[in-house]
Amino acid sequence: MTQSITAAASGTKQIITAASRVAGTVALIAAALLIVLFLLQENGLVLSTEAAHFLHEATHDARHALGVPCH
Repeated sequence: MTQSITAAASGTKQIITAASRVAGTVALIAAALLIVLFLLQENGLVLSTEAAHFLHEATHDARHALGVPCH
């Protein structure tokens, strides 16, 4: 009985470790994509000037709607 509990705990620990690795990998990929998007957008390669301005204003207004000061 003790061996089965130890085996179950070991299996659970392996699942948690694997899940944390996957979460870390996904977070790293998301951060890398955001950095690439930022670098490309700063050079005007992703969105047109009008679209970038609209996106900026939409997020700006959303911050105010949530009550977060920005200036």
